Amino acid sequence: MFTGIITDRGEIVALERAPEGGDMRVRIACNYDPASIDIGASIACDGVCLTVVARGDSPRAWFEVQASGETQDKTNLSDWAEGHVINLERALKVGDELGGHIVSGHVDGMAEIVGMRDEAESTRFTFRAPASLGRFIAPKGSVALDGTSLTVNEVVDVPGGGCDFGVNIIPHTKVVTGWGVAQIGQKVNLEIDTLARYVARLAEAEQ
Repeated sequence: MFTGIITDRGEIVALERAPEGGDMRVRIACNYDPASIDIGASIACDGVCLTVVARGDSPRAWFEVQASGETQDKTNLSDWAEGHVINLERALKVGDELGGHIVSGHVDGMAEIVGMRDEAESTRFTFRAPASLGRFIAPKGSVALDGTSLTVNEVVDVPGGGCDFGVNIIPHTKVVTGWGVAQIGQKVNLEIDTLARYVARLAEAEQ
């Protein structure tokens, strides 16, 4: 489990894809102490829960993860390349502060950045969610986007299904995450709020 509170900005320094949609192995440079990362530990990388398979500290701290073809198909990992900056969060420990909302690291789908505009010192991002996920997104609700816990400001239905929704990214968040280098047209990993999922399921059962 995670909270959606990003604890480091990682950088992809090596990436190897197996042919024909096989596994992908990624080395991610970070500021974590490698000695504190257990092999087999879970780290959310742009919101995707991945398992650590190796670690080291030369020439800088790093860890490696492996992603299946299925994970690549369902997330934006297929767009990853060397030099790409990603949001990192280590798994919750008992007693940790729950500062965002409960995030599983199991991505539901992808949203696309369709708008960005400055509002004072913050930036208002507009995302387009697919029809399969739009019904789970509500004003003042929570979503995890590339692993970041964010509050939805407004939701507008779009023709053909799905919705556009807006969030505000404050200056601090832009500095400590990858949102400072995000661009229009970029695909981001979307995980809907667990509570919204259960509310929708209960509503379906009552029909």
